[in-house]
Amino acid sequence: MSELHHDLSFDPAGITLDRRLGLSQQLYQALRERMLDGRLGSGTRLPATREIARMLGISRNSVVQAYEQLHAEGFIESRVGDGTYVGTSSKLSTHLSTGLYPGLSTRLSTNSSSDTEDLSSYSRADAALQLLEKHHLAPPRGGKPRAFRVGLPAFDLFPFDVWAKLQAAFWRNPSPARLSYGDPAGEPALRELIATYMRRSRGLNCTAAQIVITHGAQDAISLCSQLLLGAGDTVAVENPGYRAAGHAFALSGAEVKGIAVDAQGMDCTELERLEKCRLAYVTPAHQYPTGVTMSLARRLQLLAWARRTQGWIIEDDYDGEYRYSGAPLAPLAALDQHGRVLYVGTFGKIAFPALRLGYLVLPPALAKPFSQGRALASRHSEISSQCVMAEFMARGHFQRHIRRMRKAALARRDAILAGWPTGILGMGAMPDIAAGLHVTLAVDNVSRERALVAQA
Repeated sequence: MSELHHDLSFDPAGITLDRRLGLSQQLYQALRERMLDGRLGSGTRLPATREIARMLGISRNSVVQAYEQLHAEGFIESRVGDGTYVGTSSKLSTHLSTGLYPGLSTRLSTNSSSDTEDLSSYSRADAALQLLEKHHLAPPRGGKPRAFRVGLPAFDLFPFDVWAKLQAAFWRNPSPARLSYGDPAGEPALRELIATYMRRSRGLNCTAAQIVITHGAQDAISLCSQLLLGAGDTVAVENPGYRAAGHAFALSGAEVKGIAVDAQGMDCTELERLEKCRLAYVTPAHQYPTGVTMSLARRLQLLAWARRTQGWIIEDDYDGEYRYSGAPLAPLAALDQHGRVLYVGTFGKIAFPALRLGYLVLPPALAKPFSQGRALASRHSEISSQCVMAEFMARGHFQRHIRRMRKAALARRDAILAGWPTGILGMGAMPDIAAGLHVTLAVDNVSRERALVAQA
């Protein structure tokens, strides 16, 4: 009999957990893996939390945490008075029953087009300005910190005294090897620690060889643009979305196409209608700027598009650590079984924006080409901040600071929810804020928006 039948339930006896590691995370990963490979089919009934805890010999709390994570990501659904089941959405059922994505192309883009815009007649600055104007992308604005600035973390809570001591220790006696030309992919110790962190905290199975250190998230996106795109390629971006990513793609000579975002994230059906689309850029955990989370069905649809078209997906997890109920959601890259997702991470939203330190988690086939591309673009990243961050992580300061930042962000979210006035003329209601460092509210029209900003 098939385990897809609704009257059958799952026996967890085959799951083995290592008690030296986090039990809830291991159980979550074991169940998710079985759902993705078909061993736990759509509609399968899961045991009650007390029952699975008894069978595995672990606390019920560990099971509850694993179930909550699976529920948040759309893998399971609860039926009042009936129990917990593997998700039965029609799109989810289709993707899970057909299996995930055979085949992998490691080709980097070398496409060119005779009818694309020739930039050779422009100076670099002119080319940049004309491309930005063509794609209606405004240059990013700087400025001094101010209250309620979008995406600004509580960097006043950063342990600068600890950072200063670690930095002083590095410069007191730096090794000659670290003062010479380094590995283009970045400091090996930091890459190893990032890989460990991604495996343990985010469920992304990767190695240090897949990590490339960058000068922040924007540098990572630009590097992807340089190495994956050619003139005339089409890039899909979320609409509305993160303009600075569009800047990088436009400057590569690619045609930037906005894809509508709804309550489930990017509309992948609209994406599939694009011709010659080479790459899709998404912020699935906390879409910028709407704040929605991409549904599991959409995530699987997006991965299927990448497999079928041999396209690439850039996953920008710019503030994925800031989730206010349960653990951070697993990245889209954790679902990618065939090397189509490039994961962008940054330390700027946890530490402070001026720390230009980020990283890419690459499919194994792209690790060497990207390291070589990094060597051509900037040789390697600045060494001291990498070494200090490695020590900061190795000594446990990083995890403690993440907890501190989540607590502070949660308190600030609660403050704005408690103090927000109701019934503002021309403005929609304040939505739930489940994650992130910003919230988007609907306004009737542009003139009303300007008046409200001026009033604020």
